[in-house]
Amino acid sequence: MGWAEAFPRKGLFVATKLPVARPRSVAATKTAFTYPAETAFAVDKRQYLFDHAYIARRETLVFNDGFPDTRLAPIDLLIREYRRFGNYRFTAKFLSYGPVQGSENLRNELARFLNHSRGLQVSPANILITKGAQMAMYLASQILVRKGEEVAVGEPGYLGASEVFRAAGANLNFIPVDKDGMDIDAVEQLCKKKKLRMLYVIPHHHMPTTVTLSAARRQQLLELAKKYQFAVVEDDYDFDFHYASSPIMPLVSVDTCGNVIYVGSFCKTIAPAIRIGFLVAPVNLIEQATWLRKLVDRQGEQLMEEAMANLLRNGDIDRHLKKANKIYHERRDLLCTLLRKELKGVAEFDIPAGGFSLWATFGDRNVKTIAAGAQKLGLGMADGDDYWHQKPGRVNGVRLGFASLNEKEMVEAVGLLKKAVEGA
Repeated sequence: MGWAEAFPRKGLFVATKLPVARPRSVAATKTAFTYPAETAFAVDKRQYLFDHAYIARRETLVFNDGFPDTRLAPIDLLIREYRRFGNYRFTAKFLSYGPVQGSENLRNELARFLNHSRGLQVSPANILITKGAQMAMYLASQILVRKGEEVAVGEPGYLGASEVFRAAGANLNFIPVDKDGMDIDAVEQLCKKKKLRMLYVIPHHHMPTTVTLSAARRQQLLELAKKYQFAVVEDDYDFDFHYASSPIMPLVSVDTCGNVIYVGSFCKTIAPAIRIGFLVAPVNLIEQATWLRKLVDRQGEQLMEEAMANLLRNGDIDRHLKKANKIYHERRDLLCTLLRKELKGVAEFDIPAGGFSLWATFGDRNVKTIAAGAQKLGLGMADGDDYWHQKPGRVNGVRLGFASLNEKEMVEAVGLLKKAVEGA
């Protein structure tokens, strides 16, 4: 076969020129081949509520939906801790399979952090570490919702959550959102007509309107959940970023009945690519969610979780939050000043108490037209479609993210927005 050479009276030797091994074709004759564009078997095609919210834009400047500035992320500190664990004598332990529920060190530190910052009286047993808040919502909905059961969501709202619930088989019920947050009177009327299984709410800096659920409505919601025995999924994606005053504590901090499931993440605290989220709930639900998480994704990335635990333990996260809050507060004020100056009487908005974006409406001007014009000028922005489940009658508004733009970029972005509005 060309692998060996025989020499008389000397023996058998490895060939000096080895053959090149090539796979042989299954077919007798070779034919041109390209990978199929579609499967030979049936695959259901679903019509999703939104289809471009997370597509990376190519524009130089972007008013995104509200993301942190990754240039401020404490990546050097995270790498420091990651490297430290990589050099430990017990590093091999963290490179093997670990706890599905997440690093014990991280859950301990996270319990302390949530207690200190949010008033949550929870233990590590109440916490499941996930790949961002999105996975946490998916796990909760798959456990709680069966096909045909009723789930309430805000309108407008975060369609990324609604898709998760719809994938679990839920019938979506849309609750109006006003300046005080979700209309809880409308929730009560819904409960009188239907058996509500779950309600999804963003009490701080609602997506997309940035409003905060009032204290009175929070209490009313907890009373309804207790009376009608439905679960409340509380999405607190950017609680740590508040500028106006002390934020209202989360619903889960005063939930004495076990109705509230709390989800959050470090994706806004550090950077979207750092996929460490958490699900906080009574132990019996955490046990079921841990079992399901094991089926979906055996466990998280242990070294990253251990590094994050150290950042919490050392106070690095607290120091980063203080620094970032100051910068984002200044950027919020700058955007509000620029909009009042350049688009007075055109862009209407309330100053958001926190978060990474503001909600602006443009009267009778079409946001889709404005967004299309802005894109031609090199400015990316949403066109308002990804906030509404029911398209007819939608408010002509859009989220303008300020956190990821520095002062120079902000001035330029508002200038381009003004040109787009004038050309709409």
